[in-house]
Amino acid sequence: MLIAFNKPYGVLSQFTSDGTEKPTLARFGFPPHVYPIGRLDADSEGLLLLSDEPHWNKRLLHPRQAHPRTYLAQVEGTPSNLALGLLKRGLVIRGYRTRPCQAKILTSDPQLPERIPPIRFRKTVPTAWLEITLTEGKNRQVRRMLAAVGHPCLRLVRVKIGLFFLDGLEVGEWKVLSPAEEDMVLARPTP
Repeated sequence: MLIAFNKPYGVLSQFTSDGTEKPTLARFGFPPHVYPIGRLDADSEGLLLLSDEPHWNKRLLHPRQAHPRTYLAQVEGTPSNLALGLLKRGLVIRGYRTRPCQAKILTSDPQLPERIPPIRFRKTVPTAWLEITLTEGKNRQVRRMLAAVGHPCLRLVRVKIGLFFLDGLEVGEWKVLSPAEEDMVLARPTP
């Protein structure tokens, strides 16, 4: 069984508490014996997969698989072509060189539900939305990459894994994927 979950902001990607007041996955009524495939940090939102079948970890997370994950990131300022180029080529963060990725500025704000709580708003600092597709997933990697090019991340939402989009699920909702949807998770975009 493979489950798609629209993880809310502030929720830990685990079933047990870390000792803070942050809610965990235990509050969302998942079937027994499922666990998250990968993670989204508590400050990130969007598509999180869960399963009770261990083979999904290897198929989606092993570095040799180079499986694509797409994020929408709202950042401070508007990245230059130089900053986008650095993101695309890969850069060194915490002693690790990231793999090349896809990164582009969106021409309009994405249609996303309001985050609760909303991001901080500052009249003097413009923001931009980027679409970033990675084939790896180090801890807080997107946030660290954006900070390294001078554009701190204000909001981060994972919207796609493989060719499966997070569409039709309200924040906090989940569903068991059909075989066709599982195939979309495993599929890769054609270059």
